[in-house]
Amino acid sequence: MEARHRKDESVTDLEFDGKPSGDEASRGGRARKRRGRRKSGQKQAAPVQGALVPRPGKPETQDNGLQQKKKRKRRRGRKVFARDGAEAVATAAVRPPANTVAMPPVAGNGAAAPRRETPVADERPHAYAALDLGTNNCRLLVAIPTRPGQFRVIDAFSRIVRLGEGLSGTGRLGDQAMSRAVEALKHCAEKLAGRDIRKARLIATEACRSAENGVEFLTRVTEETGLVLEIIDRETEARLAVSGCGSLVERDTDGVVLFDIGGGSSEIALIDISARRGGRLADHIVSWTSLPVGVVSLSERFGGRHVTPEIYAAMVEDVARMLDAFEGRDKLGLIAHGDRFHLLGTSGTVTTLAGIHLDLPRYDRRRVDGLWMQSDDIDRMIERLVGWEFHERVANPCIGPDRADLVLAGCAILEAIRRVWPAQRLRVADRGLREGILAELMAGDGAWRRSRERGRS
Repeated sequence: MEARHRKDESVTDLEFDGKPSGDEASRGGRARKRRGRRKSGQKQAAPVQGALVPRPGKPETQDNGLQQKKKRKRRRGRKVFARDGAEAVATAAVRPPANTVAMPPVAGNGAAAPRRETPVADERPHAYAALDLGTNNCRLLVAIPTRPGQFRVIDAFSRIVRLGEGLSGTGRLGDQAMSRAVEALKHCAEKLAGRDIRKARLIATEACRSAENGVEFLTRVTEETGLVLEIIDRETEARLAVSGCGSLVERDTDGVVLFDIGGGSSEIALIDISARRGGRLADHIVSWTSLPVGVVSLSERFGGRHVTPEIYAAMVEDVARMLDAFEGRDKLGLIAHGDRFHLLGTSGTVTTLAGIHLDLPRYDRRRVDGLWMQSDDIDRMIERLVGWEFHERVANPCIGPDRADLVLAGCAILEAIRRVWPAQRLRVADRGLREGILAELMAGDGAWRRSRERGRS
């Protein structure tokens, strides 16, 4: 998977509902809460983490019997607070107290992480974690389930590590690249140690999959960070990408070609939902492929700093030959030529094009995620990028120095895909494997079922 335009990220309280990003929903939610408080006669006050909030309508003093009852509840392990004799509740903090014992090594494969002793009530939603170590980037998401099919991100991390640097020439992961990745994974381990993680899945993709020393490197990762990563196959990678972007496909759609342009490979899934859409979107995949090419490997072969129109055309033709060998590319039939068909791209390439198209002064996920781009818009942005010199790409706030030598390789892969499936519309997704992992972990663990039960109780 590719980078998302920033070296590090620390994201708190982002609502993931599969819909285009923005703050309209959160503003509406706050307005509804204010109306509810006005109806109930409560005063509006800024929430303070850990503050004790007396319930309205209760007297300031309680008899001794009630106090004894509260003590009995505490002995049974229930979280009850009292102040000045008044019944009160405390807001649950997601981050455990500082004196909580650190979490042991985190295993992947969707297994339940070893639990720590924590005083937080069991009724609180559990946190789930997803880590994606790709050819170019290392990314982590920690989230808690909310409404069915949705979750709220409470912590995140992203850093460009270029683990696959030089891999296409040597077949091995380089020492400097591995050291960069280990340092980034140490930060991820610290974030996970500070959370009460119910389940986690930590994956590695193409760089570790194809390198001779990929397994050896992951052993080193476990020894130095305590994290246990699994190398997933290409089919799993394609399915997770679809799971992470599924709800960006609208109900009146007949077919979609979803692609994920990564650092060392590019996954493409053909999705047919013309008959009836049910269950997970990944269940409607009729054909898929994983091209052994990504932005890092392609730019290393053709050069990424000084790219002439002739070099760019050679990149496109190289990827087009790989797509010619994809036997299932016609599985969508006439659907791929209809009005209810579109492309769905989840990669740094398409998010970069979207940022340039919007002329953003700095990359803004809320503006980009879920954006529709027309075919003419894409042609114009690619032509503009091909005409830029390297220093002009570096100066663009949506590209920057970390991706200036990779973006044209991504555009070449995108253009080869559009030649095979010439859709008039492309939807941009700033999401992918991590979101797919979280959705599958929560669904498989019954997290949303428990959330509904808590709501009824």
